Amino acid sequence: MAMTVHCDIVSAETAIFSGLVETVIAYGSEGELGVTPGHAPLLTGLKPGPIRIIKQNGEEEIYFISGGYLEVQPNNVKVLADTALRADDMNEAAAEEAKREAEQALANQSSELDYSRAAAQLAEASAQLRTLRQIRDKIRK
Repeated sequence: MAMTVHCDIVSAETAIFSGLVETVIAYGSEGELGVTPGHAPLLTGLKPGPIRIIKQNGEEEIYFISGGYLEVQPNNVKVLADTALRADDMNEAAAEEAKREAEQALANQSSELDYSRAAAQLAEASAQLRTLRQIRDKIRK
């Protein structure tokens, strides 16, 4: 049996996942990183995008987070997300529409435009779509 570490993925609203995992893969502030049992303690910011976990039985699950923090301790890994969604809770059409609206807001350049807010909305919608595509690609394999 492979070595495991306890992992919790939580958002401000609810706990999304809690259990033993072999690997956690996330997009940190410095790029993609993987955490396995025995990883050095770490605290890093997370970018919007997918969080992949390989569970104790080898099964892979993918979640979406809108940003947050990853904390690695000797016996556990915690993903503290602003917003976290299970694959079943994601809506591709809504993410496409949000992306389209954010792109239009950025293109209009009106004085009412909050550029940073529109850019953040565009990044989050793009990350949701990237996560949905990863899930779709995983299902096809």
